Amino acid sequence: MNRGAPFFLLLFLINPIVMISCDSATSALDETDTNEPGTTTTPGTNTDLPAVFAHYTDDVEVYVEGNFVVLKSNGVPNHNSPYFSTTDGRYEAYNGDNTRFQLNPNRINEQNFTFRIPLNPSEAANKEATPLGAIGIAVNGVAIFNQYAGPSQPLTREIDSFDQYNGHPQQTGVYHYHIEPLFLTLTNGPESLVGFLLDGFPVYGPEENGQAVTNADLDAYHGHFGATADYPNGIYHYHITAEDPYINGSGFFGTAGTVSQ
Repeated sequence: MNRGAPFFLLLFLINPIVMISCDSATSALDETDTNEPGTTTTPGTNTDLPAVFAHYTDDVEVYVEGNFVVLKSNGVPNHNSPYFSTTDGRYEAYNGDNTRFQLNPNRINEQNFTFRIPLNPSEAANKEATPLGAIGIAVNGVAIFNQYAGPSQPLTREIDSFDQYNGHPQQTGVYHYHIEPLFLTLTNGPESLVGFLLDGFPVYGPEENGQAVTNADLDAYHGHFGATADYPNGIYHYHITAEDPYINGSGFFGTAGTVSQ
């Protein structure tokens, strides 16, 4: 019996060491997974997520991967709409001010969006036209589309199907904004960040320095260079206006990233 005592004592001494080691590993994982705005990093990278991305709602996953910011979203708006099923708690009958409103036959479906936009955007040597479909992502994870209802087809008639927050779903249920997303600009203010386009440049609301922005204030791509609340040293940025092309003009100012779903 005495010969076994040292072995038992050795196991007793080893166990606390193992427990301390596990606790340390758990703490390290918790620190890696922190969601504090402006300090989040992803496994395998030492790059901080720029603080501006803290504007995104909690249901949008945002992280840095190499030279890109990755944003993952289900594309479902964080506001009510008549485009939810009538049995859905988020359903709200149209109560906007467009007397010509007509509900289109589509309904909102969850998506599996992955946007990869440049971490450090720069002007493209050769500007590319924006495609149909998602050209950016709003701060609530909703897709931003360009100013066309189809190839070179203006939004003239399609606008009448926009809900009270200026969005609607297309045939596969992708809810999106072509024009000012009223829920965001009414909630966060007319000068607030609305989202980012695929080229990594930000989109702001319809006012700047307390004044309405018009197309005459912007270039062919519907943007200009200047300071914003998020970029006090200045950055090229897009603005929403009340006139066509609403969000984006002749194409991306920078080199576009990718979007998949």
